[in-house]
Amino acid sequence: SDGMPLGISGTFNFMIVFQAEHNILMHPFHMLGVAGVFGGSLFSAMHGSLVTSSLIRETTENESANAGYKFGQEEETYNIVAAHGYFGRLIFQYASFNNSRSLHFFLAAWPVVGIWFTALGISTMAFNLNGFNFNQSVVDSQGRVINTWADIINRANLGMEVMHERNAHNFPLDLASVEAPSVNG
Repeated sequence: SDGMPLGISGTFNFMIVFQAEHNILMHPFHMLGVAGVFGGSLFSAMHGSLVTSSLIRETTENESANAGYKFGQEEETYNIVAAHGYFGRLIFQYASFNNSRSLHFFLAAWPVVGIWFTALGISTMAFNLNGFNFNQSVVDSQGRVINTWADIINRANLGMEVMHERNAHNFPLDLASVEAPSVNG
């Protein structure tokens, strides 16, 4: 496989060729990495929404709400009991953290572990431990192919591989479309 290039187009070319050669979209470690990154952003957005909804107001109506908080202050700026109670009723009780430190550890650790899994997935490709390949199609009782998403991914991977190896696969159309001439005259 090629090395990782610099630049946007080189990076996307690397990703497409890597998918074609190793089928990383069907690798469990890549799936865990996607769940980690997207899950981490979802959890962070939910946390920010809950904190904003349960801020403790330290100022009067005539002052800015920001004037009540100082950087590095000891007191909490939001009511974690209220946030815990609301989120516990929204999802279910045990999905909510009542300890601020364990909550913030979870918010930091979830995407990091996901990225570790993605790195492990990329590393396993060096040993040719590729993603799942469903090379045999699903067929009905008459032997006709029932197309699945795996077939579409396989066709796309073949197309990407052919485009990557341009010189080996571009045949002149007149040679590819007609019968070969006889050699013995």
